[in-house]
Order: sequence, then structure tokens, then C-alpha cells
Amino acid sequence: MPTFRSGDARLSYEVTGNGPDVLLLHPFPLNRHFWDSVTPQLSTRYRVIIPDLRGHGDSELGEGPATMQKLADDLSRLCREERVSKALFVGVSIGGYLLFEFWRRYREQVVALVLANTRPGAETSEGKANRLQLADRVLREGTDRFVEEMLAKLLSQTTRTNRPDIVDAARRMMRSMAADDIAGVQRGMAERPDSVATLATINVPTLLIAGEEDSIPLSEFELMRERISGSGLQVISQVGHYAALEKPAEFAALLRTFFDGLVRR
Repeated sequence: MPTFRSGDARLSYEVTGNGPDVLLLHPFPLNRHFWDSVTPQLSTRYRVIIPDLRGHGDSELGEGPATMQKLADDLSRLCREERVSKALFVGVSIGGYLLFEFWRRYREQVVALVLANTRPGAETSEGKANRLQLADRVLREGTDRFVEEMLAKLLSQTTRTNRPDIVDAARRMMRSMAADDIAGVQRGMAERPDSVATLATINVPTLLIAGEEDSIPLSEFELMRERISGSGLQVISQVGHYAALEKPAEFAALLRTFFDGLVRR
């Protein structure tokens, strides 16, 4: 598996397929294997680059919190490493947060955006305090309680009831993340900047994907659709925050339809 150095961290990623470049950015606290059932449906026509974000999977955290600024710079360095001048970017949750920052810093590299199960606003005061408390608790108590709480919150009731295989896959990915890394990423997300004003500046084709049972309310996606000119919104039924893991075939079909339409232009 290839690696590269970005600042104070060594980061890991995978590359598969040939064609226009697509970068897939997984949610917290999972890793690149989040995309395992989606990638085969894209790699027949696209070169798919799948990093472990800083502090996730096989990628190091480095010093201090994993801020959106660091993650955006990591993504730019990965593009340089793989000689990507322009690409299609897909971000889920924290992957979306970092794409807002990436757009502010490196928009010339963006052909199109897919923002899934994410929101543009900064963390609320309550949310920030909760993230910081969780970071401290994980360092004190370990990750087991945190993992089970995340599974209950982020996977839909439908998935938790009917798809124990998906629940187990998410659990394995979460348990592979060290307490220090969880704390560092939580602290970075707690400090994420507000990106609502950024929405009006996005002038590339944009697809928004929501989960019917996501903890993020649909109103957040309606806001993005209103503010990002020409954007489209798709809602996947009976999924939560991890739509691409819960219904990978449907998620991948949305990506292929969106990307193929752009490539044919």
C-alpha cells in the first residue's frame, strides 16, 4: 500500500482502476475500507484514490488535533503525489468538512463535488463541548464504550436490525482506531470553521446525498441545495450517517450516474 509524508504525519492510501481521477474521503471514525463495496463499481471507468485520513486507519495523526486545514493540505499533497491536476471529490461527514476547506484553498483542482452525510456549519457550543468531553473520556476509559455509542447513533435502525454484517464491519473499523487518534480527530472537528458562506462560492457540479435516517436533519441538505447553484439532492431511504456502507450499490449508482454525465459532456 503506498504512503506519503504530509507535514508531521505519514499517510496511507490505495489506488485502483483507470480513467478520470476520483478521490473518496471516508467518515470518522472509519477508514478507507468504508468504500470497499463502492469502489468496484467505479474503478471500471475511473481511477479511484482512497486515502486513510490523518489519524484514521493506517495513517498517522501527527502532532496536535487533526484540523480541517491539515486534512485539506494532506489531500492536496496526495494529489501532487499521484500527479492529479483535477479530480472528482466525494466526501462523507468529516470528508465533507475537509472538502469545504479544500475548496477554499485548492478549488482549481476540483472538477465536481459530492457531499454526503455532512453539514456546512461550524460546531455549536454544545457540540464542541461534547466532542472535547468525548476526547477526554476516550483517553481515560478506552474506546469500547465510544464505539458502541457511535454505532447506535450513526447507523440506521433498519441497518442495526437487519444487517449485522454491516454493523460488524463498522465496529471493526472503529475498533482499529487508537484512543489518541480518536481524541485528536474529535478535537480537530470541534474547531472546524463555519462553511455556510462558502456554499455560494461553489461553482462546480455538486451532488448532495442524504440518508433518510441520518442524525443530520434534511434541512441541512436543503440549505446546501439552496446555496450551491445548480446542485442536486438525493435521499437514500432506510440508511443513516453511513449511507455508502449501508446501501453501497445505491450510493455507487448515484455516483456513476453523476460522474458519467459529467464525463460525457
